[in-house]
Amino acid sequence: MTVIEDGALSREQDQRLRESIGRQTLLTTMGITVADLGPGRVTLQLPFRADLCQQNGFVHAGAITTLADSACGYAAMSMQPPDRDILTVEFKVNLMSPAVGAFFRATATVVRAGRTLTICTAEVVSDKDESRPIALMQATLMAMPSA
Repeated sequence: MTVIEDGALSREQDQRLRESIGRQTLLTTMGITVADLGPGRVTLQLPFRADLCQQNGFVHAGAITTLADSACGYAAMSMQPPDRDILTVEFKVNLMSPAVGAFFRATATVVRAGRTLTICTAEVVSDKDESRPIALMQATLMAMPSA
């Protein structure tokens, strides 16, 4: 991975990640946007939308899981060279409280980046209380040649 002196992503890597996120039609349909990108660290944000809620008015676990999985995927991708892409192999998510708020933020961090497998964790918070996670994820992702 190419990084600049302050530890931020290179311009090319930042652009590569943002372009890939922009091509994710599920993310754009859900309204998920980039809040922060860095080497081995990505934060994505999801605004509250009634059409993403389950029957009790909470944002659906599937939407929260998509947010966390995508953040993990792009954190892992930030550690890969330009000719490699990332696919999720497996994940475990703990949903610790109902998803209530105006927006939700998932911050994913690479725990270990190997040549083939990368392990990430993600923490999801709501604007209601950003000090208290509503969900935690651990994900294993696989590097593969870019399509």
